[in-house]
Amino acid sequence: MPRLSDAAGCARWLVAVIAAALLGNTGAAAPDELKPYTATYNGIWHGMTVAASSLKLEHTGDTWTFSSRSEPRGIGKVASGVFPPLQVSVVRVTDRGVLPQSFKSSGGDSGKSIELRYDWNTHRVTGTYEKTKVDLPLTPQVQDDGSVQLAFMVEILAGRTPPTVQLIDKNSVREYEFTRDGEATIKTPMGDVHTLVFKSQKKNSPRITRFWCAPDRGYIPMKVQQTKGDDVQWTLEIQSLSRQ
Repeated sequence: MPRLSDAAGCARWLVAVIAAALLGNTGAAAPDELKPYTATYNGIWHGMTVAASSLKLEHTGDTWTFSSRSEPRGIGKVASGVFPPLQVSVVRVTDRGVLPQSFKSSGGDSGKSIELRYDWNTHRVTGTYEKTKVDLPLTPQVQDDGSVQLAFMVEILAGRTPPTVQLIDKNSVREYEFTRDGEATIKTPMGDVHTLVFKSQKKNSPRITRFWCAPDRGYIPMKVQQTKGDDVQWTLEIQSLSRQ
């Protein structure tokens, strides 16, 4: 999946979004509310298909592992910063929400690699982020590019409003707010799909990331798109989906 804010200014995925009135259920999310799945997407950058991305969610004992792989297509190497080749996030789902355990991302070269470790005993997250040493205080609001996607799914399935997310960006965090942005039926290779639309925006940023999420498919995004004003920066369009 793309980053919600990368070297070229793309926003980090993700994830999360929802208005308080979306669902009536206000109970705590439980791990079994998530279902393993595999989805594939076309990555479109400035109107050109430049990557094929595969997302996989696995239940790994008392944790969940979320991974994404992207392979360049055509001139895809030019957009390698938008669609990282590999990201792997391991999380635990608790009554406090999604608590990340580790995160790795390869950015196409060693200078773009990310490796984070979360210590919930000392409440610190440490590691390296594109050659920058990371050592930050840790709260349940802190997420990475992978865990934020699962945090979205857990909150929306439980009918809760996700809090403002603090997304790790080198040795700092940036706050993103999420709001409901209507609904739409979109065309996919699986047919017409009804979706709820949400948007994510960093404070004072001109970039907006929207998510078209399908309620009858576990709120898995059918489409993700980032815009800057009237300019579409990048788009992910679903090609296939398999849920267990």
